Amino acid sequence: MCNLYSHTSNRQAVIDFTRAMRVADAVGNLPAQPGIYPDYTAPIVRNFEGTRELTMARWGMPSPKFALKPNKSGLIVDRGVTNVRNTKSPHWRRWFALEHRCVVPFTSFAENEKLPDGSRPTVWFAFDETRPLAFFAGIWTTWEGVRKAKEGEVSADLYAFLTTEPNPEVGAVHPKAMPVILRTEDEVEVWMNAPWDEASALQRPLTDASLEIVARGVPQDRAE
Repeated sequence: MCNLYSHTSNRQAVIDFTRAMRVADAVGNLPAQPGIYPDYTAPIVRNFEGTRELTMARWGMPSPKFALKPNKSGLIVDRGVTNVRNTKSPHWRRWFALEHRCVVPFTSFAENEKLPDGSRPTVWFAFDETRPLAFFAGIWTTWEGVRKAKEGEVSADLYAFLTTEPNPEVGAVHPKAMPVILRTEDEVEVWMNAPWDEASALQRPLTDASLEIVARGVPQDRAE
């Protein structure tokens, strides 16, 4: 599962690639984020109120009810689900309608490699050393609840992205899954506009030799 990625491109590049028509105030100048972890706030481009909007949201969709249990204080804390694989699950199906689809900009993503000595170093993947902009196929929703006990109840926009079988490069490091990646403007358009039967076909691994390992053993990728 991808629980760490980087986004270091600029605001205008995201707008141009996705044809976003509106930018939320929270976006600001969109500074580089060389390490984005679960529950961090990061940019997404979503279908919202009849237009396409660049905004900020917290990484991690609401968890299924069966996974939630009260803590010792009786409080239900939902830390969220970052990756979505089973698109036939009723829990996830509700968010595959057009109004809940989004794309998540990234320039590299990380998986942990399990080595014989038991260590799990971070391995960063990108399309090449220049780390060009691409997008994860995602979903989003507005939610109310508790993410952190010390924070209390909040209202927040949340997102997650789909995963699929890994291609050979990712599979050599993490054999279970890789993110669903959209490389072209046409693929972004399909994900954001097409009926589910067509859009769901994008849940597939990238072609062989399309990714490179660009860094190892560092908690953040470079921000340039």
